[in-house]
Amino acid sequence: MLAQQHRMRTSTQFSMTTRSGVRSGRRNLVLYASRSEGSSPSIAGFVVSKAVGNAVVRNRVKRRLRELAAESVRENPNGLAFVVRALPASADATWDDLARDYRSARRSLRKKLGEPDFEEGRDPSIVGARDEQ
Repeated sequence: MLAQQHRMRTSTQFSMTTRSGVRSGRRNLVLYASRSEGSSPSIAGFVVSKAVGNAVVRNRVKRRLRELAAESVRENPNGLAFVVRALPASADATWDDLARDYRSARRSLRKKLGEPDFEEGRDPSIVGARDEQ
């Protein structure tokens, strides 16, 4: 569950993140991210349009995305704002497909923002150094 302090509420927050941040798209979603003040809590927002499906489908997609965003907030509790936009393909996506696309887009955004990727507790620079030997 995503705590209330980590939820994006105003249209200004959404537009600032989507317009001034970096973007990474996948088959089922598009992820936007931007840096916010270092001491402010990370916030997440979701855009799930009617093109995704009826209310039941949209709410299911949103619940899944909220759970994935909660992972990102736990990893980066301060200084990030991100928006997840669900694409129509997300209506038929399995949990695993949606999670794979989200994590892949998140890794891509980390690179674009200049942050190290510590996926599953492994520093890629160390892994790459071992692979070259």
